[in-house]
Order: sequence, then C-alpha cells, then structure tokens
Amino acid sequence: MENGQVPDRYVSFVGIECDRNAERIVEFIERLATGAAKENAYWQQFLTKIEKSRAGDVKTGDALFLVHSHINLIRDLFEEYDDKEAMALLEKVEIECC
Repeated sequence: MENGQVPDRYVSFVGIECDRNAERIVEFIERLATGAAKENAYWQQFLTKIEKSRAGDVKTGDALFLVHSHINLIRDLFEEYDDKEAMALLEKVEIECC
C-alpha cells in the first residue's frame, strides 16, 4: 500500500483493484467458455454479455457488474472445472468488491 494505507472497501476502496480483478475473472470465464465449457449454452451467451460490456453497453454493465450479478454461477463454473486460481480471485473480489 502506498503511504501505509490499508485497503478498506467500507471507506474508499483505496488500494483495492476491483475493476482489474473483475476483468481477470472475465478472462478466466472466457478461457473456460471457449475451452472446457464451450458446449454450455449459458456460457456461450455469457460471452456475448462480455463483448457488450467491453463495447460500453450501459445495460450490460462493466466487468465488475457482470461478476457481481452472476457470482454464484461463476463460482459453480470455476468449481466444476476445479480452477483454483480463478476461485481464489473470485473469493477475493467477492469479499473486497461485491
């Protein structure tokens, strides 16, 4: 932390990289949705949401909104494919940002 600041989501979100970490989660989703989960219709549709989000569609929201809105399904996806790194990041984002 800069200047000895401790991250505190209840005060300012200073030192918490919610947007960057949410985008990383979206990248994990993309990797699975174009790989192991490519036959899953839900995740194929979710790829469309990701595209709209990145294009700035305000109805779809940004990466953090997507993660927050679908956190339980995302957790199920990561658990199904035993993606421990993705799960750890999802838990971090849920605690710090959602």
